[in-house]
Amino acid sequence: MKIRESLVALFDLDDSATDLRTELLAGLTTFLTMSYIVVVNPAILAARGEKPGIDVAGATYTETVQMLAVVTILSAAAATLVMAVYADRPFALAPGMGLNAFFAYTVIGAMGVPWETALAAIVIEGILFMGLTLAGAREYVIRLFPEPVKFAVGAALGLFLAFIGLQEMKVVVADQTTLVQLGSIGADPVALLSVFGLFLSFGLYTRGVRGSIIVGVLLTAVAGWIAASAGVQSPHPGTPLAPSIPSPQYDISPLAGAFVDGLRNVEALSVSLVVLTFFFVDFLETAGTLTGVAQVGGLLDEDGNLPEMEKPLMADAVGTTVGGVLGTSTVTAYVESAAGIEEGGRTGLTALVVAALFLASLAIVPLAAAIPLYASHIALVVVAVLMLGNVADVDWHDPTHAVPAGVTIIAMPLTLSIAYGIAAGIIAYPVMKLAAGECREVSVGQWLLALAFVGYFALRTSGALTAV
Repeated sequence: MKIRESLVALFDLDDSATDLRTELLAGLTTFLTMSYIVVVNPAILAARGEKPGIDVAGATYTETVQMLAVVTILSAAAATLVMAVYADRPFALAPGMGLNAFFAYTVIGAMGVPWETALAAIVIEGILFMGLTLAGAREYVIRLFPEPVKFAVGAALGLFLAFIGLQEMKVVVADQTTLVQLGSIGADPVALLSVFGLFLSFGLYTRGVRGSIIVGVLLTAVAGWIAASAGVQSPHPGTPLAPSIPSPQYDISPLAGAFVDGLRNVEALSVSLVVLTFFFVDFLETAGTLTGVAQVGGLLDEDGNLPEMEKPLMADAVGTTVGGVLGTSTVTAYVESAAGIEEGGRTGLTALVVAALFLASLAIVPLAAAIPLYASHIALVVVAVLMLGNVADVDWHDPTHAVPAGVTIIAMPLTLSIAYGIAAGIIAYPVMKLAAGECREVSVGQWLLALAFVGYFALRTSGALTAV
């Protein structure tokens, strides 16, 4: 009884028009909707074959996945705990979807940056975010981003994730003539199981089943194990239908602190640009998520701003720094927090429940390494479809909004770069306003941001930034 009274008093539940039971249920709901990250984040970040990512020397793929599962859980729990106790908001945090793909496929894969250096960039970004948040600058800059770009980022990021997910599921395959085409779904057990799992997940979501994404992923993995036991084999080398369940191991020492090695013997300009890219991508995603989720819970003020926004932003910054130190990609606020808020969660107690459940999930770390890649990537496509709804907020009848939003949505998946998509939209906004004779609606800060990205693209296309 004393614990109950303490929680009610600590989180001021009465003034927030909520109660203990509601907050506990909201926390459970949020955790179930985002628990897939424990399985999916390691699958995205771990290098395997030609797939770029974190490749720990002397460790097998399975061992690396388990390490990444542990650091995913610890970083999510730490960041969400800060959100609960310091910010007193019902938002949950974890390594970001899209940001993890950007980390592995763009920074490590396309840019050729060593994974240790990429982690160092994450840590630097987190520290930079903490400093800017303390100074109040981060909240100020968030308000500079053009409205249509903010509304378009979610949908663009969704298409980015969907493309990666469908490739791993073998639903979309390479083609010399058209670049991509439909895979042989009927003849390929991997593609067939993936399509089964995808529609199963969508069906569960439509039925309102809590945790529909993780349930769909797990049931697809079970179907894969059953098929493998019946003698069915994958035609793709290195893509087993059913990886074995390994013995648990929780040693994360090869990852924790690896960022220190990444700071040694690096080219300052290249690392600075990687940090800057992480900075802008995370900046935009966090701003959009916090605003959108707060809107669901009626937490915005009359001007459409989140009161005391610097506190949840600080939780995000701390989470990113801790994540980089431990060995994972950028930690950010999760849009799935909206599920808990819709259940009535209004205070940090909701986030506290999520943090506790993340720690409890350490018991299932071996399971993360036993989930086939095609099954785990179903989550990317499901999340991608849900993110497309953000385009409804774009004023498509106004060309000065439609063009920046459209450019962002098109450029991001087709260049396979979150940063390029965002930069294209930010550049397009003042240009369209200039063409429409509405220059007064563009602030000096927005012009400066656009010019900064123009300069970046000029250097990039000239070959001066070959590393990025």
